Amino acid sequence: MALVSRHFHGLVTTPHAWRIAFSRYFPGPYTVEDGAWLPTAKSSEAVTSDKRYFSRLTALASWRSEYIMRTRLLRSLSRGKPAQFEPSKKTGTVRAASVRNGSAVATYTSQLLYPVSHLHGSFGSEVKKKEPLFIHGASEQGFASASDPSTVKVGTWGLSDHQFFRHFADLFPGDAEYGLGSGDHVGAPNRMDVSQPYGMIYGEACPQGRTYFISTTEQRGRFLGIADSSSQPSLGIPTLNLIATGVTAVWIAKSSNILKMTGGLVAMLSGSSTGVLTSYALGPHPTYEKRYERGQVTAKWVLCPGVPIISIAVDDSYSPKRHSRRRIWATVLNALGEVFYLSDLPRQPDVPTTKLSPEEYEQLAWKTGRSVRWELVELSRRIARLDPFSRDSVDGSYSPRSSSDAMKLNEEQVAAETKEIERFLSFKPKHFRKVCEGWDMRRDLKVDFAGDDGHGAGESFLVISQGVGDDEKASIRRYTRKITRHDASLPMHGSHNVGNVPVPSIFGGPVKSPILSSVSSSSSMAPSRASSGLSETICSLSNTEWRITDFDFGDRKSVQITTSALDLSTYALLTIDEDPLIGMSGSSALSSATSSPLPHMKQSPGNAEVPGQRGRYLAVGTATGSVFVWDIRSPTSKNAEVINHVSPIRIIQTESPQVSCVALTSLYLVHGGNDGLVQAWDPLASSTRPIRTINSRFSTRARRRLVQAEASINGVGNNYYATGAICLDPDPTVLRGMVALGTHLRYWSYSSSGADQYKSSKRRLRRGLRGSNSTPEGQRFNTSGRGALKDYIEDEKVEMERQRIADEKERAHLSHRFGVDLLGPDVDEEQLLAYAQLLSQEAYSSEAHKRGEVIESSAVSTSPSDTIGPNDSSIAPDELSSASSPYEDFADGDLEPDIAEAIRLSLLEDNKPRADLDTDTGPFEPPSPSLSGPAVAESSRQQEIDDLEFAIQLSLAEAESQSGQHNPTEEFPALSPWAQPSPGQDKGKGRA
Repeated sequence: MALVSRHFHGLVTTPHAWRIAFSRYFPGPYTVEDGAWLPTAKSSEAVTSDKRYFSRLTALASWRSEYIMRTRLLRSLSRGKPAQFEPSKKTGTVRAASVRNGSAVATYTSQLLYPVSHLHGSFGSEVKKKEPLFIHGASEQGFASASDPSTVKVGTWGLSDHQFFRHFADLFPGDAEYGLGSGDHVGAPNRMDVSQPYGMIYGEACPQGRTYFISTTEQRGRFLGIADSSSQPSLGIPTLNLIATGVTAVWIAKSSNILKMTGGLVAMLSGSSTGVLTSYALGPHPTYEKRYERGQVTAKWVLCPGVPIISIAVDDSYSPKRHSRRRIWATVLNALGEVFYLSDLPRQPDVPTTKLSPEEYEQLAWKTGRSVRWELVELSRRIARLDPFSRDSVDGSYSPRSSSDAMKLNEEQVAAETKEIERFLSFKPKHFRKVCEGWDMRRDLKVDFAGDDGHGAGESFLVISQGVGDDEKASIRRYTRKITRHDASLPMHGSHNVGNVPVPSIFGGPVKSPILSSVSSSSSMAPSRASSGLSETICSLSNTEWRITDFDFGDRKSVQITTSALDLSTYALLTIDEDPLIGMSGSSALSSATSSPLPHMKQSPGNAEVPGQRGRYLAVGTATGSVFVWDIRSPTSKNAEVINHVSPIRIIQTESPQVSCVALTSLYLVHGGNDGLVQAWDPLASSTRPIRTINSRFSTRARRRLVQAEASINGVGNNYYATGAICLDPDPTVLRGMVALGTHLRYWSYSSSGADQYKSSKRRLRRGLRGSNSTPEGQRFNTSGRGALKDYIEDEKVEMERQRIADEKERAHLSHRFGVDLLGPDVDEEQLLAYAQLLSQEAYSSEAHKRGEVIESSAVSTSPSDTIGPNDSSIAPDELSSASSPYEDFADGDLEPDIAEAIRLSLLEDNKPRADLDTDTGPFEPPSPSLSGPAVAESSRQQEIDDLEFAIQLSLAEAESQSGQHNPTEEFPALSPWAQPSPGQDKGKGRA
């Protein structure tokens, strides 16, 4: 039974068994909202496939831990128990306890006049958790505020700064936005980006638009880059027409990583409607040594002259390790769908210590921008319209951009390039709509900077077209960078900052070509610690190619995308080199008690062995209330000429009329509707129903009011019911986040005690009910069943100790009862059998003599080697002989002590004369030869035979006395105690 149990335990604890259990509980890509199979999935594949692609929850995860933690965390989310609340020391315990009142949800106002559209929070690091802090802004108003959910109160920051911003709809009423209509002006809703550590940046997306910045350390903000620089073609500085220029994209840093890597040069980015990208500094900051003015312009580039920049994405997790592989850290998208990226870090030339004028700062920014060059994804290059008669003045597929110092252009070439850029800057949107295809300013850009193919590349750019226009169709196109099969030792043409590129080692051969076609390609083993420095491949234009993938919407037609979001969980943002489960390098910032490298692992596992295979999700919401989820790290095509298609892994149909915002982590997805309905879902489809409804108040009334507003002349306008933004904790095992509902904020924090045993933090003790004497130690099994789960490790320890004590008792019982350890702990089975045979022979001989039977002498006599001679010990030969007799034990066991002593003395008296007679040879005669050597052993055997005959005679005499005990005349009256006791007497009690 124990063997069967051991084999069964080994079978069910294998990773394969847990993976199968995981795939059954989480059907994932084969389920839609009604539980049916997706039409794109074949029935045979749906039955046999057990692969699930997702981002794992913990650093050193396994299929067992993923299965247990996901089920427990989802159960905790559905239960909605409040998390342990620690009030802030600033506000005091009284107010914090009164405002929270033990609730898992807190709702309060943002103090803004317009609906909140942007939200960002700081939740602390993975090792040191703290109460989160949030910043929230309204792009319609241009204001932002900050709050602390632990106090349920909004601070004064941002509310005292009263600025009036210009809007395109107010300045040009009746004109179409996004460069449509007449195409003479570029206008859009104003742009905003917020960062809880650093502040807010705001851009006016209208002619004469300005960039505004307010820091978290100040109460008043400022406009950036007001100075106008004159044209200097020889220096590469073109003339910019600020009157017709607006700000169409902004970005601000969310962490200090990019500040450290750029030395403070890139803290904010602003993209204009004329294709000019400008970088600004935060000002003095402890992360870098150089001192900048607040909002100082640091770098400028002309990427796509005349075409608006509509989206900016920057890697907030950029590190020296990523820079050593020349990974991409900044991307830009324009209105024609072109994607530009930057993999080098800008460097500012040395400047005098004296303070410069605004014009000198502008010139320095242009010179700093020439230290690097932005590259274009060639597959995204603009497409020219057909012009069979060459009526257009310029080629629609061509566009100049700022060069770099690494191109080694002379002044004449730089001046000619600048003149051409100025010519394109004068073109209006209607010109590009005429000569180019695909003008769309409503596109969105999502970037997977942590995508990895195992060879230093693998970044993905996702260009999302909403499909709002009449002739437009919603689409999602992915551009994935791959390393080509060229030898890494070849010179890298087009690479910039050649002096900073490490020279290939003389010990290394050709770099192994990557498998470019599947996720299993990125499952190739990461280089070991010792050889990683020799086998790293530096990405450049010469060894880089791009692949295209289109994400389809299944069988859904006429889809209109309203919002999109990426999985921003902690372990979804790690490359293979930084992944503690794959790299095992120990250099990751996540190396902690919960994510330390495993010293016993000889070889790091590949992606195929990692639970979820390092997947990452993209979710989009539609105007019909549906949510589509894809894995953005799905396989690419093997051929660069082929465009492959990827189907969604989950389609969710919500009850909201429209999905206004969406957010997701590795564990769950949260959608917000325009009716205020906020619900949490499981993207792996363990349940086709929402896991929990976070907010549903007034949702029914809101739907009725929205229908009425849509039918009115003015339209909906600002919807104060709609969900404006959602922010979730990047740690998927912590169930907390915030959602903006109009001008109100709703914060939730649910208990995630199901994941406590997989973390290093101590679990808090649970108090018993008032009036009861139960304790967590005394009552492990309660009504909810959570006590047994929390005390699982303690139960195992108790069972192991109990089993150890039982084993010791069993060994002691066997030792005392059967003497299994009488011959020592190292005795083998053969020796035990021999010893048992010897005991059996002795018992048989004893029983035979009791019955008066005559047995063979060989059965009762000992071997010659076991006989002790007279010279072997100080014991007399007579005593030795009598002691070795097998009948002495019988006498001692059945006779009284005084009778046994009398028998022994009589034997000594009978043997003493014979022994003296045999051994006395006289004082003058030499000893006889027969008394030495074999004669001594012979006399000893003869003595034993005599003793045996005498004992037999005694035994016969005893038998005769027992048979004649009814005779009143006894020959030896003194031996009467030998008689059998009467039936009423016990043994040994028949003494007269």
